[in-house]
This record gives sequence, C-alpha cells and structure tokens, in this order.
Amino acid sequence: MRAARRRSNTIASLPGFEEESSDFTHDAQLSKVAVLFPLPLPEPFDYCAPDAWSLQPGDHVIAPLGPRSVRGVVWSVETKSANAANLKPLESKALAAPLPDISRRFIDWTAKYVVTPPGNILRMVVRSTEALSPSPTYAVYAPTETMSGAVTPQRAKVMSEAAREPATGAELARRAGVSSSVVKALVEMGALTRIDVPEDAPYPEPDLSLPGNSLNAQQDAAAEMLKESVRAGDFQAVLLDGITGSGKTEVYLEAIAETLARDPSAQVLVLLPEIALTQAVLARFEQRFGTRPVEWHSAITQKARRRAWREVNDGRARLIAGARSALFLPFRNLRLIVVDEEHDPSYKQDDGVAYQARDLAVARAKLGGCAIVLASATPSLETLVNAQAGRYRHVKLTARHGVAVLPDVELIDLKIDAPDKGRWLSPKLVTAAAEALARGEQVLLYMNRRGYAPLTLCRACGHRMQSPDTQSWLVEHKYSGRLVCHLTGFSMPKPKECPTCMAPDSFVAIGPGVERVEEETRQLFPNARIEIFSSDTAQTGDQVRAIVERMAVGEIDILIGTQIVAKGHNFPLLTVVGVVDADLGLKGGDLRAGERTYQLLSQVAGRAGRADRPGRALIQTYAPEHDAMIALSKHDRDGFLAAEAAGREAMGMPPYGRLAAVIISGPDEPTVNYAAITLGEKAPSADGVDVWGPAPAPLSVIRGQHRRRFLVRADRGVDISAFMAAWRERVKLHSSVRVQIDVDPYSFL
Repeated sequence: MRAARRRSNTIASLPGFEEESSDFTHDAQLSKVAVLFPLPLPEPFDYCAPDAWSLQPGDHVIAPLGPRSVRGVVWSVETKSANAANLKPLESKALAAPLPDISRRFIDWTAKYVVTPPGNILRMVVRSTEALSPSPTYAVYAPTETMSGAVTPQRAKVMSEAAREPATGAELARRAGVSSSVVKALVEMGALTRIDVPEDAPYPEPDLSLPGNSLNAQQDAAAEMLKESVRAGDFQAVLLDGITGSGKTEVYLEAIAETLARDPSAQVLVLLPEIALTQAVLARFEQRFGTRPVEWHSAITQKARRRAWREVNDGRARLIAGARSALFLPFRNLRLIVVDEEHDPSYKQDDGVAYQARDLAVARAKLGGCAIVLASATPSLETLVNAQAGRYRHVKLTARHGVAVLPDVELIDLKIDAPDKGRWLSPKLVTAAAEALARGEQVLLYMNRRGYAPLTLCRACGHRMQSPDTQSWLVEHKYSGRLVCHLTGFSMPKPKECPTCMAPDSFVAIGPGVERVEEETRQLFPNARIEIFSSDTAQTGDQVRAIVERMAVGEIDILIGTQIVAKGHNFPLLTVVGVVDADLGLKGGDLRAGERTYQLLSQVAGRAGRADRPGRALIQTYAPEHDAMIALSKHDRDGFLAAEAAGREAMGMPPYGRLAAVIISGPDEPTVNYAAITLGEKAPSADGVDVWGPAPAPLSVIRGQHRRRFLVRADRGVDISAFMAAWRERVKLHSSVRVQIDVDPYSFL
C-alpha cells in the first residue's frame, strides 16, 4: 500500500457523499484505511479515518489525491492503528451501500488476469457518482380529506383528476384544462397534498406466474438439466449447444425462472452481443416475465445508467440484460449468468482494458459460486473443448422447433459461375432470388462491408484515398457522398479531383459494399421493396426495431445487410439467403479466421427457413475447397471443429496453448522502435514460452500513433498473466510510449 501524507481535512461536495460529524482530534482512535481509486494506479493508497466512522471494505469515500479530491473505494481497514496518525485523513463517505465483497474480489482477480492496474477495473465498476445518492425526486399531488373555500368547476376538475391519478401540478392543470394557478390555490388551501416520488423508481418485479412457451421433449429435457445446475447452488458451467432455430432462448428462460423463484433476492445477468441491436430477444423476455429486463449498454441514457447501477447495487434489480460491460455491475446476489451467442467476437474488448467477457463471466461465476450457461449454435472452440473435457456440462438441441428444418446450403464457385462483368451477384443467386420473390417470399443478401466500395482509386495515377495519420483506406459511401474511415471515424467529401495528379472526376470505386449490392439489386429487381440493414441505416434501437418489424411482417422483399442481420432475428417469410462474398473473413492470417467465418456464415444461413417454408442458402466463394465452406455445405460443424482443433493442438495454439500480445505505440517512430527493441531485450526466459517480435503491426499507424507488436505463445500450464506482468515490470520506457497488454488476443491488427 502507498501511504498518503497528512493534510488538513476538507469536506468534498461531490454528489452522494456527506460530511462525517467525527473530527480528527488527538484523542480519536484512528483506523488505517486502504483506498483504491478508479485510476491507472498500481495499488491502493493508505489514509486515516476515525474508528467512529465504522468504515468497512467496499465503502465509497472521498480522499485527497495530490491537489484533488477523488472518489475511491475502501479496500481494507485496520482499526486502532498505531501508525495512522501521519496519514492524510479521508474527507467524506457515501451514503450508498458498500461495493460487495464479490465485486472487489472480481476486480483483483481480473486485474491480475488481464495484467492491468486494479484501478482500471474499478473504473469500469463505479460508473456514476450520481448513483451513490438516493434517487432525485419530483412532486406529485393527491387529494386530501379536507378542503376549505369555494369549490369552483375548475377546482372540481383538478380534484377529480388528482383522485383518478396523482400527478405533477403541470400535468394536473393540463389534464383538467385549467391554469397552473388553480392547482397552486388548491395546494395552499390544503385540498392537495404534495408527495415526493423518486425519479428512479424501482424496477417492476419479474412475474414468475406467467407461463413459458410450450417446449418439445428435447427442449424440456434441456431446460431440466439447466435447472438442475441452478438448484445445485454452486459453480456449474453448462454449454447449451443448439442449432439455429432450436429454441435455446426458450430453454434458458426456464433456467432464469427457476433461479428467480428459488431465492427472492437472486439476481440474473444475461449477456447479449450488441444488445442495443437485439430487441427481439428483449421482447421475448418481456413476454415471459411481464417486464423488460434492466438494460445496460452504451446506448442507454445517463439517467438510465444511474438508475440501473443503483438498483443493481441495492439488490433490487433482479433480471439484467446487457453488453459485455454489464459483467462489472455490483451484483449483490448473482446466481445465474447466461452468455448468449457465446462465440460472438463482440464479447472481446480491444480498446482500453482488453478482456474477453465470456471468459471473465466464467471466472465471475466461479468466484461467486453460481451457475453459468454458455449458449450458441456455433460454440467457440475454447468452450467446446472445455465441454468435451468434462469441465462444462454439454446440453444439446439438435432439431429446429416445430416443423422448421435447416436450410439447404449450396456453394457457388465464382471461378465457374462468375457474375457478369461489373456485377457482384452470380446468375445462380439472381435466379434463386427471383424464384423466391415470385412465390411471395423474402430474400436476404449478406455482405459484411458497409458503404459503397472499400477502396477509392484514381484511374489516372493510381492514388488511393487513405485516412490521414492512419494506414486505412477510405470507404466510399455513395448516398452521403463521403469517404469514411471505419477504423477512426474520419470522413470527408469525395474530392472532385485527385489530390496527387489533379485529374478531374478520376476516382473509381473498387470492390463492393452493401450500397453497391443494393444498386445492382435495384437494377435486377426494379419492382422489389429493398432496404439496407447496417449500422449506417440502423444507428439506434428504434431504427433496428423498425427494420426488423417491417421485414417480419413482409413489408420488405429483399434485405441487404452486414453482420447485424445475423443477430437472432426471426423472419417467417425469409427463404433465400445469399452470401455475396464468403471469403471476406478468411483474409488477414487471423488464427480464428476459419472458425469465425464458419460461425458467422452459419448464423446468416440459419436465418432462412425458420418457419414452415423450406430455406435455401447460397454462398458465393472463390475457395469452395476451404474446410469452412465444405463444412457449411454439409452441415458438418463437428467435423470442421475437430479438424480445426487438431491443427491448433499441433501448433500449441488456443485452446491448447495461451497467447498474449504486446502493442507498443507512440507519436515518434524512432522512439517507438527503440522502446520495442528495449522491451524485447528484457523479455524473461521461461520454459514453454515463445516470444515473437517486435514487428510493425499490420496497421502500423493509427491516428498518428506508430505501432509495434509482440506475440507471446505459452504452453497451457504456463501462467501467461504472471509472465507478462513480470516482463512489464522489467522495463521503464519513455513517457510518450504506451504499452498495452492483451491476454488472449482476438485482433492481430
């Protein structure tokens, strides 16, 4: 612990904190208090506080840190400490409930695992100072038993409205059709009484009396196995492995109901990939439990964030659905975690603190002694190997619900069945789409690239438009007339002339994006109702819902989308799925490229034929001989993953080995190069560990930051986190250089 020297006590005025009446007299018994701050500091700092404050680990406090007063969390308390007198005193403590012990243990464990200061993890936990205060209130007015003065028709209307439902003064005046002065007069007469109502009302309790959807025999057996894991009352990990359309959601909803029914204080967390885009799943929760789950993701308002954090911390929020960051909420009694689509790459965070939420969810369940369900139609190899080794229970759903069957999958070899010149859709795919439209059915065209074209090239001199200070090509967005960098967000109008050779109107679009596919589709099917579904056209939950609803009720004939279309949507009239460029995900030398391609294309293909009409998926590829493509055409997931596992095992790669990456970045290239060489020379020598690098990153410049990378491979039994921590401690680098450690990297850019 670092000691903070004593200074005069000043009371902080931050929201949620109050001044303690106890002062720091010479006679007071003092406690030594270690405080962890939500800052990138290596350890807690020591302070003193009177024993009379009765501080306990987890209390939120204000402490002096340099010239500032900073919020922190008590990490340990040593009462009647003899050496506390020379420490700086704490300034105040919050009224809120302490951060739970399990949250503090999870912070410490995570910090060691991902090799980052624990304050960085605490910062992800304590998101809102406002949440530490009681909810703000607003005034509503209700009628009293007594009233003096004349009862005019206007006053009678107000009283009638207040009796029907208490409301704010402005709302009562509006409903009664009178001026606010009438309401004010009734308050002054004592006819209306003020009631302070919390702005952040408690969330409705889930209604456990509502029945779930009827389950078939296989679903019912799977639900019972999940409920057995819940009833065990300790750490149990289950892989819920079901093909697309098999009803995995219905099955794990029964496990949620069992958890909530067994313990009136139990909390359940459901992690969803890109939750703001998966509104259909949330609607299913509402149907099952009579209320929507508490949402936690980047798109919610600050007020909603404040309310959710407070209610979770107080133990009143019982069913929470969120993105990966929801894992760090301060749960009081978390008894079940569900990781839906556990294979999804969006569970991996690369910016800031790098972590894989699926893996941390398993660790959180183990630390807290609760059950965890990992659900997927295409499980990650890591999860599947754990299930096969008996570390996780393996529950399978092998048939689609009802009469639906898996779609036929056909590979279109673009070397043989090539599109016409200047086109991107092959004749086979166009014919299949035309036949579906003629039957009154729907078509989905999948192209995992936003915009019109990924590269804008000058036909006169070959100049490529590139993002400034970043080695990333600008993507043309034809409808907005702009060139956009999807990595940094930079955008600019498309130039009228080439900046290199000054040739006018010389730029040509290279390659397809969804806008270009839409342009071609409108030419082929001029009478069809066509829409694009991407993060450009659906930037909010409401926009996503609107497109999904129009597609579900048949108001769209052809939907052209990026990977957002694979997020569990159910379109009864969709029978033909066309994958425009199946090879896109195989490029770049990523360790998991084949696995990710199989997972994503399997999910996309699974959108077809989910009701009583047979489905068909056509996959355009230049590599029909690739293992992932063959497995897709044969519905041979297990065979593909077995081959993938054998290759990984032979190389000692995850899940049969461990990986970590080190990214060195800074504004000055020579300084970054020197830092990378210095760091490489200081790498510890350890059996079972290979260190490769340094080398320029594939994107060696981003936002003016030059980047170099190391990749570390270790045998499975090696504590790679400890290795990386020891390596980091050996080197002191220039202050302009940033070093990021990524344990279990998923991105190699």
